[in-house]
Amino acid sequence: MNAIALRPRSTAVLVLATVAGLAMFAWPLLFEPGSSGQQEAQAPMYFVLLLPLLLLVVAAELSEGGMDAKALAMLGVLSAIQCGMRALSAGTAGLDLVFFLLILAGRVFGAGFGFLLGCTSLFASALLTAGVGPWLPFQMMCAAWLGMGAGLLPKHVTGRWEIAMLTVYGVFAAHFYGALLNLSFWPYLAGVDPSGEQGLAFVPGASLAENLQRFFWFTLLTSTGSWDTGRAITNAVAIAVLGPAVLITLRRAARRASFGRTPTFGAAASPSGVRPR
Repeated sequence: MNAIALRPRSTAVLVLATVAGLAMFAWPLLFEPGSSGQQEAQAPMYFVLLLPLLLLVVAAELSEGGMDAKALAMLGVLSAIQCGMRALSAGTAGLDLVFFLLILAGRVFGAGFGFLLGCTSLFASALLTAGVGPWLPFQMMCAAWLGMGAGLLPKHVTGRWEIAMLTVYGVFAAHFYGALLNLSFWPYLAGVDPSGEQGLAFVPGASLAENLQRFFWFTLLTSTGSWDTGRAITNAVAIAVLGPAVLITLRRAARRASFGRTPTFGAAASPSGVRPR
């Protein structure tokens, strides 16, 4: 059951936020960066530009009736739980429990809810753990895409196959998150080499295929074998062991909440016009 109904206007705003987020990550491959401190100087501007897009998503949902008070309350509760889980795990050696619940919640409550949960939970947990910095907007967008992706997975898959599918998605999500975050700072950590002699450095003006090859090796050597793999193992184990119980709990909460239904008060009249006793 989708906690947030994606209507035409809210879908358009969601697509706009996604396109803007992709531009934030992909611009090093499309444009020549300047000095090594340029991204740190511009990241606050990205953050300012990102927040209105995310607020527009929420405003569109509220104005079109896509998000009711029950969905908003559920979003707040799960965001608070996410904050606690991130504070406990803190990403040590790649062990991060944030994505485990994000994936399951996105699966149960839908793509729109997963997108918002990824944004709000990463933002709130950053405030709690003093993790606010130029990397935060990139983390928020990555988490939002992961939550949305979980909501877009095939709905007809159930039982053990569903857990297997979510486990595979958890492994993919860990490496996807790590690769995109690497892309956000890769030209400045590996260096900019106009001559193209360094194997891992970004080469301004080089072809997209060449820079992607350099980025692939940079990611493989710096994070895939350590942080990303640790996060993938955490996601897989948590989903395989705790996933069934958590899915049952979340789906029970979704059924009780009856998202999108207008509450009625008093006894309902029967078709014959006589009130049931």
